[in-house]
Amino acid sequence: MKYLALALLLCALASLSNAFCYYKAEKLGMTHCQDNEDQTWHAVGSRWRNSRCMDCDCSSCCSAYSTPKLFPEDCMSVFDSKACQYIVHKKDDPSVLCPIYAAVGK
Repeated sequence: MKYLALALLLCALASLSNAFCYYKAEKLGMTHCQDNEDQTWHAVGSRWRNSRCMDCDCSSCCSAYSTPKLFPEDCMSVFDSKACQYIVHKKDDPSVLCPIYAAVGK
């Protein structure tokens, strides 16, 4: 019974994780690769951030931000695509920032 409870807990925790990465195959001898989103070319070994807020290299891209999941009910989260981050602020006053108690990603 103890193991069944542990298994259920682990399944529940796995669904809370939504960090986003994808991997690409590098071809032997290639010197440059193309970003799938922006169609820009980059030298093998370099790192860049594309327009979808993904931190990339020639073999992978991962989200460059965390997504807030737990914050006060009188607050809201808004994604700032220029800064590649979520801002959590009061619903009735965007100038007042709120605490974030839990986030996923990055």
